[in-house]
Amino acid sequence: DLLSSVIVAKLGRGDMAVSSSIGSNIFDILIGLPLPWILFCASLGDGQITVGSESLFLSVIILIIMLIAVLIVIRLNKWRLTHKLGWTMFVLWILFVAQDLLRQFCENCNANF
Repeated sequence: DLLSSVIVAKLGRGDMAVSSSIGSNIFDILIGLPLPWILFCASLGDGQITVGSESLFLSVIILIIMLIAVLIVIRLNKWRLTHKLGWTMFVLWILFVAQDLLRQFCENCNANF
C-alpha cells in the first residue's frame, strides 16, 4: 500500500494516493480483522472470543476524538496534502499509539476509568 501510494503521489495524483491509503485501512478494519475471528469461531471456537483489554471503550472514544482532530487539521490545511500535514498526521498517530500502549501496560493508568 505504501509503495503504490508513493508511486501514485509522485505521478501527481495525491488525491488518489490518499484515497488508496484510507480505502486500504477501511478494508483491513472491515475484512482483515474480523475474518480470522469469524473463521476461528466457525471452525474451532464455541462462538465467543474474549477480548483482553480493560480500556477498549476509552480507546474507541480517543480514536474518535483523534479522527475529529485529523479532519480539523486537514480542513485547516485547505484539503491539501503537504509535508507539514504529513508530519502532523504522523505526530497524531504517535500520540495515539503511545497513550494506548501506556494505558494497556501501565497497571495504575486505568484505575480511574
